[in-house]
Amino acid sequence: MTHSDLVVIGAGPAGMAAAAQAAELGLSVAVLDEQPRAGGQIYRDVDRVAPLRGDILGVDYTHGATLTAGLRDGAIVHIAGAVVWAIEDQFRISYTRAGRGAQITADRILLATGALERPMPLPGWTLPGVMTAGAGQILLKQSGVLARDAVLVGSGPLLYLIAAQMVRAGTPPKAMIETQTRGDLIGAARHIGGALRGWRYLAKGLKMLAMLTRAKVPRHTGATNIAVEGADKAEAVTFTSKGRAHRIACDTVFMHHGVVPNTQAARSLDVAHRWDAAQRCFVPQLDCWGQSDKTGVFIAGDGAGIAGAKAAECAGRLAALQMAFEAARLPREDRDRRAATPRAQLAQELAARPFLDAAYPPYAQALLPDDATVVCRCEEVTAGDIRGYSKSGCVGPNQTKAFGRVGMGPCQGRYCGLSVTALLADATGQTPDETGYYRIRPPLKPVTLGELAEMDITTPDMAQ
Repeated sequence: MTHSDLVVIGAGPAGMAAAAQAAELGLSVAVLDEQPRAGGQIYRDVDRVAPLRGDILGVDYTHGATLTAGLRDGAIVHIAGAVVWAIEDQFRISYTRAGRGAQITADRILLATGALERPMPLPGWTLPGVMTAGAGQILLKQSGVLARDAVLVGSGPLLYLIAAQMVRAGTPPKAMIETQTRGDLIGAARHIGGALRGWRYLAKGLKMLAMLTRAKVPRHTGATNIAVEGADKAEAVTFTSKGRAHRIACDTVFMHHGVVPNTQAARSLDVAHRWDAAQRCFVPQLDCWGQSDKTGVFIAGDGAGIAGAKAAECAGRLAALQMAFEAARLPREDRDRRAATPRAQLAQELAARPFLDAAYPPYAQALLPDDATVVCRCEEVTAGDIRGYSKSGCVGPNQTKAFGRVGMGPCQGRYCGLSVTALLADATGQTPDETGYYRIRPPLKPVTLGELAEMDITTPDMAQ
């Protein structure tokens, strides 16, 4: 079994930046990532795709190539295609790759597991042809595939980004059905000072909106009562906007109303979490360096709270500086001097976040869906089932497993966890913190007996 000073889990902006910074400071680093090539979701497959579709995806995407270059440092071992399924005491990390298991140990770990798209359970959301907006973006990045006449549903900056990319690709969306209201924008005005300090976000947003206007993409704001119609596949989206009922025929629907931290790995280590009312999700409790309440466990990037790719990059560097300091590779004075620039950049990136969170809140009717709407897709459990469990004495997500196997399917609660917490909290009158979340235990991802039988605990495959 091999050992590294630092194991980074995830090769997105936070993981790549941290690995490069730590290696520069003399730490041996191993990066475990599920994808075959580095980049994470935001910079997915950037080295291959940037020359092919960089003009469509934009300069924010192609910036990722500067980070992947940092992984070529000789002190970094990048283990691609590695699915981490357990992190145990003394940081023994078990993972599978190419059909066999392996293990590696570390003095410290950095969880750079990124974000998940917030589940958007609506009537018809399980029909073929309905997918997350991020999934649609993956099709574009990796395969150059875009659905024609697709309808975008939800809210948030990512929705505009994907719409703008579709316009540049020559397949503009048929319509955008947006759930944010004028009242949300007025309420966000109290954060305008921060928004102006983060003016680059506003400038990008205005530029994308102008592009959508020139492309004559129909936009319907303040949408409610959204549902996807169809027998065996998506056929139309129905909704109400400005007092009028609408129906838009389509066979592809991209849904999105924000992203939330992927906390599965952190929770498996019993890292303390708290409810973030502004972002309506749980976030790990960290200090200013990304250190959790578990010694040696750092978290950076959107897995620590949604802030975007540039903020993740800065947070990764800060975590690496602190880890190098703790490993006696960097004096305190040098740590603080080096940290000044990324900390200032991080503050600027975070300045606009309160405005964005308030202006583009999640869709209320998807946070507390109707009784008939499926919430746990793996086990086909509805919102009404969850409410029924609460009437029988169920007060927390872990209890729902006994009542109806909620969260026990292949996704292990990744996509229903927040919905279950919200439904139970609403039914019982508890706060989300009092209601809690699923207790996460290994394996974090499905692992087969064959992969365990092929476990190599002496020399893990570290091929690039």
